[in-house]
Amino acid sequence: MSGHRIGPRTPRLDHRALVVADAPAFFALNSHPEVMRWTGEPPLASLEEARRAIEQYADFDTVGFGRWGCVLRSSGEVIGFCGLKRLPELNCVDVGFRFLPAYWGQGLATEACAASITYGFQVLGLERIVGLVLPGNGASVRVLEKCGAKAKGTVQYEGHEALIFESVP
Repeated sequence: MSGHRIGPRTPRLDHRALVVADAPAFFALNSHPEVMRWTGEPPLASLEEARRAIEQYADFDTVGFGRWGCVLRSSGEVIGFCGLKRLPELNCVDVGFRFLPAYWGQGLATEACAASITYGFQVLGLERIVGLVLPGNGASVRVLEKCGAKAKGTVQYEGHEALIFESVP
């Protein structure tokens, strides 16, 4: 299966699959304590671990879509990621996003998330997209709400209780 490695273009961001050359930016993002506080995942321990994670990320090939790196068009810098991920355990597709703290509060997550949801419905033909958020992460809740997602309660995912939001076309 050939996946959608190039995602939507927004006023400030290009979305594309990460490549090994993006490992330093991916490491900076996924080792940052404030970013990782809200993910439920352990931080990356090394640049080599970041390279391996990018090399082994198979979603574009296995399900046809995935999380895109978010490239700031004004600088060409990878500042985060956003996109869709199939969650077989919950039988759904999740929209997820993560940005470096220097880019928080500028509407970039909302811009990227809205574009990813639209892409999921219009290009991939999905009928439902969810967003999972750890309780207490008010900023991500606001992003999902701005994108039209509605709160649907809580769910257990990977050992964590998460708030679940739902978007439908």
